[in-house]
Amino acid sequence: MRRPLGLRARMMLLFCAAVGLLLAGSFLILYAWLARQTHAEFDRRVLEAEAPVAADVATDGDTEDVSQLDLRGEYFEVADLSGRVLAHSRNLAWGALPVPAGALAVERTTLFDVSGSPRGPLRLAATPVRMGQTSAVLLLAIPTTGRERMLANLRRGLGFLLVLSLATMALLSAWYVGRSLRPILSLTAHASALAERLEKPGGALSPAPLPEGLEGRTDEIGRLAEAFDRLWERMRRSVEQLGQFVSDASHELRTPLAVLRGETELVLGRPPKENEYHQALELIQEELGKLSRIVDGLFTLTLADAGQLRMAREPLYLNEVLEEACAIEEARARAKNIAIERSLDAECAYQGDETWLRQLFLAFLDNAVKYSPPGTRVRVRLETPDASSRRGGLKATSTPNGGRGPRISFEDEGPGIDPEHLPHIFERFYRAGAAESQSGGLGLAIAQAIAGACGGTIACDSRPGAGARFIVDLPANPPREILNEN
Repeated sequence: MRRPLGLRARMMLLFCAAVGLLLAGSFLILYAWLARQTHAEFDRRVLEAEAPVAADVATDGDTEDVSQLDLRGEYFEVADLSGRVLAHSRNLAWGALPVPAGALAVERTTLFDVSGSPRGPLRLAATPVRMGQTSAVLLLAIPTTGRERMLANLRRGLGFLLVLSLATMALLSAWYVGRSLRPILSLTAHASALAERLEKPGGALSPAPLPEGLEGRTDEIGRLAEAFDRLWERMRRSVEQLGQFVSDASHELRTPLAVLRGETELVLGRPPKENEYHQALELIQEELGKLSRIVDGLFTLTLADAGQLRMAREPLYLNEVLEEACAIEEARARAKNIAIERSLDAECAYQGDETWLRQLFLAFLDNAVKYSPPGTRVRVRLETPDASSRRGGLKATSTPNGGRGPRISFEDEGPGIDPEHLPHIFERFYRAGAAESQSGGLGLAIAQAIAGACGGTIACDSRPGAGARFIVDLPANPPREILNEN
């Protein structure tokens, strides 16, 4: 199979072909113009040389002056209408001029191109004259050898100049194309080196600066290099996050599995007792619940990463969904002597997925109860767009359709979050505190995925020792008539 030409060769061929066509066309036009001007100048010379002789012959009525002419490169002849030569110039010793058809019947001065003479091709001028009662024709022939030689030299010169221009253009294009492609070749080598680093076991994923000469450029190559650098940095972080995610997930799964295996071996390794069976099964059930939550959370995040986390659009009341979530979390809160205070008085008709919204709210309630010390309170507030506008407090969320949606806030009295932890609290298996997560470190990551699928946003306001406040802004409702139709 024939190997295709490289980019450098194709660009050089394109440049040379474009410049060659342009130069060839320009030279052709130039040559045509010069040839035309040369022919016109030559004809003017012929006419200027013949005019005084024709006037003299017509005035004197004889051919004596013609017989005395001996001008270099100019041959005169007088012939009657039958073609008989009446006189010729002294330098016309090599024979009569070849007379083309129609030259003896002209009514005014006419120019002809003739050949076959010992002097080569001629430019012949035929002028009718009268000598008394006799009608004759004065013929003047001038060889065109010099003119043709000059045009031939011009053609050779233009051809040589065309070849020289193409050779120069080839060298310049090779230099320029090579210089232009050098950054791309450098970037390609850089990408190959990074790929080799990734393919090697334990390959380093440290930041890789761009090769020298690519940083700081503002042209297309610079933008390509910046895009590649951003791509590498994002891929590097994704690979690191993936590795960390796998490590954390394996760690989270190892603990419940170890507990399950230990309890099973303990029960099977000695004579059974009824109370030990009951305690072992309770512990196994608890660990299986943890495993189920981790697996469900991973599945939810997998759907979100693939863009397959679909949200139903069903009419509901957000205040009722929030109340159900608070009721579900109430038992765990009472076990720690934590009160859940609701501000859910206003009804908030909405259209969304009740199951996913409930899971979203439970993630924040679970997080608040888990990190709050006993005897504290967790406050849940629902802000409708109209209510927030009247109070002038919380700003409504700006949504893609330009409306303002409801806002839900979850505030606890826990230890708070240090500023260095805030950018990472929504990462998978990341914990800002030392407490164990009942969701396997996936609760806030799942909440962010659900909120993103709903078109909403999540913000966190927290200071060490002052608790944490999570704010969920949901997009606005569709028009009321759509909700009524549903």
